[in-house]
Amino acid sequence: MKILFLIISYVCGSLPFSFIVPWLKGVDIRKVGSGNVGGTNVLRALGPKYGAICISLDFLKSFVPVLIARLLFGINSWIPYLCLILAVLGHNYSLFLKFKGGKGVSSTLGGYFALRPLLGIIFLIVWIPVEKTTKYVSLASLLGLFISAIMGFFIDLKAGITFLILFLLSAYKHRSNIKRLIEGTESKTDILGMIKKGKIKNE
Repeated sequence: MKILFLIISYVCGSLPFSFIVPWLKGVDIRKVGSGNVGGTNVLRALGPKYGAICISLDFLKSFVPVLIARLLFGINSWIPYLCLILAVLGHNYSLFLKFKGGKGVSSTLGGYFALRPLLGIIFLIVWIPVEKTTKYVSLASLLGLFISAIMGFFIDLKAGITFLILFLLSAYKHRSNIKRLIEGTESKTDILGMIKKGKIKNE
């Protein structure tokens, strides 16, 4: 049963919604923008509507299996935390994309809210002002993941260890972004502004 849930979590995480949704629109997201199979790149390529859809689906594909694992095995078990790690690994190294994928931020956040919602809120408290002031999505994401991971150690050792591992996984996937941040050549994207404009336009 436990092994089955771990496998299911990886398969759920592997579902490449940020590839499927653009593909249905005739766009291979791997060949546009940054080439990253993630919600931010979809947002840049197809606009806020489809970006928001992909980000939400990437969030849910970890949130749902991890929440079910938590309800079945309990918050004191390692199983829900391992399910989250495997779901994020599935997103980063998708079974359906020859083990390539995105950077795992939305999927990690989904697990935060399934396991420790307070840490999800802390992530957003960090991410929103950093993204708003710098327009560096990568910097906002990495800072949010790092600070919420550190705060996790004050809540529960399993949470701290798990979320620190997830931060390191995301940092590895963001290594080219980190290099560009250091060099001052990282691209800026006002995600919040784009979403706001998209909502106003739709209204």
